[in-house]
Amino acid sequence: MFKNYIKTAFRNLWRHKGFSLLNIIGLTVGMAAFYLIFLYVLFELSYDSFHTRADRIYRIVCDIKTPTETLHSDRPAWAVAPHLVGELPEVQSTVRVSMGDNWLVTRGDRHFEQDDVALADSTFFQVFDFPLLRGNPNTALKEPFSVVLTEATAKKYFGDANPLGQSLALTRSNFHAVVTGVMKDIPENSQIAASMIVSMNTVTQRLNRGLDDQWGNYGANAYLLLKPGANAHALEAKFPAFLEKMDGTEMHAQQMFPTLYLERLRDVYLRSTRGNSKTGNIINVYVFSIVGIFILLIACINFINLTTARSAERAKEVGIRKVVGAGKGQLARQFIGESVILCLIAFLFTVVFSALLLPAFNHLAGKAISPGIFTHASYLLVLLGTAIAIGIAAGFYPALVLSSFQPVAVLKGRFATGTRGLFLRKTLVVLQFTIATALIIATLVVYNQLNYMRNQDLGFNKSQKMIIDTRGDSAKLVFKQEVGNLPGVISTAMSGSVPGGGNPGAYSQIENVRGEMQIANLDLYFVDFDYIPQYQIKMVAGRAFSKNFGTDTTQAMVLNEAAVKMFGYTSPAQAVGKKFDQWGRKGMIVGVMKDFHFRSLQEAIKPLSMRIEPGACDLLSVNVDGHNLPATLSAVERKWKEIIPDKPFSYTFLDETFDRQYRSEDRFGRLFLNFSVLAIFISCLGLMGLASYSTLQRTKEIGVRKVIGASVGGIVFLLSKDFLRLVIWAFLIAAPISWLFMHYWLQSFAYRIDIYWWIFVMAGLTALCIALFTVSFQAFKAARMSPVKSLGTE
Repeated sequence: MFKNYIKTAFRNLWRHKGFSLLNIIGLTVGMAAFYLIFLYVLFELSYDSFHTRADRIYRIVCDIKTPTETLHSDRPAWAVAPHLVGELPEVQSTVRVSMGDNWLVTRGDRHFEQDDVALADSTFFQVFDFPLLRGNPNTALKEPFSVVLTEATAKKYFGDANPLGQSLALTRSNFHAVVTGVMKDIPENSQIAASMIVSMNTVTQRLNRGLDDQWGNYGANAYLLLKPGANAHALEAKFPAFLEKMDGTEMHAQQMFPTLYLERLRDVYLRSTRGNSKTGNIINVYVFSIVGIFILLIACINFINLTTARSAERAKEVGIRKVVGAGKGQLARQFIGESVILCLIAFLFTVVFSALLLPAFNHLAGKAISPGIFTHASYLLVLLGTAIAIGIAAGFYPALVLSSFQPVAVLKGRFATGTRGLFLRKTLVVLQFTIATALIIATLVVYNQLNYMRNQDLGFNKSQKMIIDTRGDSAKLVFKQEVGNLPGVISTAMSGSVPGGGNPGAYSQIENVRGEMQIANLDLYFVDFDYIPQYQIKMVAGRAFSKNFGTDTTQAMVLNEAAVKMFGYTSPAQAVGKKFDQWGRKGMIVGVMKDFHFRSLQEAIKPLSMRIEPGACDLLSVNVDGHNLPATLSAVERKWKEIIPDKPFSYTFLDETFDRQYRSEDRFGRLFLNFSVLAIFISCLGLMGLASYSTLQRTKEIGVRKVIGASVGGIVFLLSKDFLRLVIWAFLIAAPISWLFMHYWLQSFAYRIDIYWWIFVMAGLTALCIALFTVSFQAFKAARMSPVKSLGTE
């Protein structure tokens, strides 16, 4: 009997090749898209899960309250982590990690630029599970001038030779480090990213002073490992007393009051809003999860709609089977079995399709979410179970309805599909296009927001600016002067920071509107005299730095408008001439610059100060002429090799560096667009199938109408209007739901668009046009058919 079921199933599939193909394509595309999104979401949720004690590891973060503001930092004071051990019994171990540095490394006569260099305490390998392939995890980072390399980095510098005991010159700080360990490459799903780890004691040795007693300096991320059974909330409750005991006198004197909090290691990547470390976005994970479910739901709706629509044609077959003795159970198994077989065929195509698309999807996502489709066999079993469940759901309705018909009525031709099946199909079409229309609206909002961020007036000129890191070389000012004289170079300027990059924060005292010295932590840019003019930053009061004033090199500061407001001034001019005291440097505010976006537009513009400090300015900004750019770049490189020959030449362009802040948003936008297009495509497949079936059912009616004079346009309208009415209903449902969701998504941007009415109009018209084209294509074919042929079909 089972063999007969299989034979009948394949015979029916082959008899209706067109509908079978539509079903298989729609379900394959839907399941493949769902599976890729499923892999992406699971990968994002897996960050830091490979640590065996991840449930006991927490990151220590800090809020710093001053008289003017509360700062939210991802870094506590240097002294916090080492003093927690011993002071609080819940803490088993702590480690400080400073990540993201870029260093110059010399091996023999070869120079390398090494990204992702980290500094870490000797307890690094006791807290985290990063296995060492060579070396002792207990001592690898204990001594000063020790360095641990990842496997790939070790191979880069030493090939297949044993690197232990070998020396590398780290020329950023001009010291030699000894390789004491080789660790496995850090997995992609780790928010701690490093290619080389230098011992934290190296910093102590170089500074000739300890970090463990620095309570006012916030310099590194800190993590703690709780003892088994310890409660994180109970530990947090002890932090205020701990800080008061260790640093209470200094806190009150400086009027800076830190509050410590704990973040679960597993939450740092997706849920933390602090710091500039490697982070994801839990909202985007939720969005993709919903999109994946929606795409699968659309594919299921297509499958169920087409299956139930075609099932009515098999009423006579059911009647004959019942006459010859088939029971309801047998008929139900037949329909469900056919549906499951179709889904299993789609599953096999899905596996092949996903395997082919995975490399491109990894590239689009910007990370290797999975090395191969068969890496996680359990995930494929989930997909197989999903396919079988869809098949059962799609076959259940026709199995239930058709198997209950009386054979006599069916064989006499008195079978009618009734309104229940029609109502179900209409409801599913509305649901399907509600999802598709919502995705169109969301895509328009996402791309308008990204376009707004790219084209917003930043308050400075970022075009044609070449950024060269001189890495503190003693010849940097000579290099600046020589480059400034080259043809094709418009201007040059030195600074310690550029927009889109990092910058320090400085403990500052500024004279406020009441004449009091008010304490605040200000973002700080060290610049030279050419920086403000070169970047075309506008001054709204006072003046920019000038060589005509001898005191500007040591006693002058420029603030932005945000800083002026923070100190209570109602106009920028009021702040000019007021006193400042910053990091021991005292002087007068000489000017106020217009606010400019020195960080991503996701953040509000913060209070910023600028000072002249030649020793801290290592970044050379070169404003180049766009004409004959290759020749200019070659000339700059020749000057570098002539003046600074012992360091490799490298550069970036400011616009690329600044736009790099939006890489994750761009990837989100591209992924969202691609999956939205797939959802709309699947919806169209289903609509085309239903329109084709509906047209087929009304073939005789179309012939009669043509005989009595109906036009082609009239017939197309007649066949299309019911479907278009459903699409309009779908739009009316999708519009308010989409507005709520996208309004919530936009709240994560400090500077954002309004959701304008035309977005909904465009989305509605797009959905309507797509549906009209899909339906009218079938309707037009039927309307052009000869009435003789139409009337001869029955």
